[in-house]
Amino acid sequence: MLEKVSELRDMEVVSIQDGRRLGLIMDIELDLDEGRILALILPEEPAGGFASFFKGSREIWIPYEQIYRIGVDVILVDLDGEFTVNRPGGESAGKEAEDHSGAEGM
Repeated sequence: MLEKVSELRDMEVVSIQDGRRLGLIMDIELDLDEGRILALILPEEPAGGFASFFKGSREIWIPYEQIYRIGVDVILVDLDGEFTVNRPGGESAGKEAEDHSGAEGM
């Protein structure tokens, strides 16, 4: 059994639907009033290419309810095709949503 939240950061997150490795936990959203984990936050894999460098970092937010099992060295998640991709600054989009960011105000 885990005793420290920091132990989660060394664990890989894997989807139980297709066995896809989603990555290592970058951050954790906590509810300090209730003392519980709200979500796991992982860095999104970059699409690649030079342009992705300028789009900023994106994060995958996995709600705690979608954690299927926490093992010794891996966390299994039941995404059922859904998770949230957030950009710093408040933008969010579903997994399949297009990126509509652009140069605003130019």
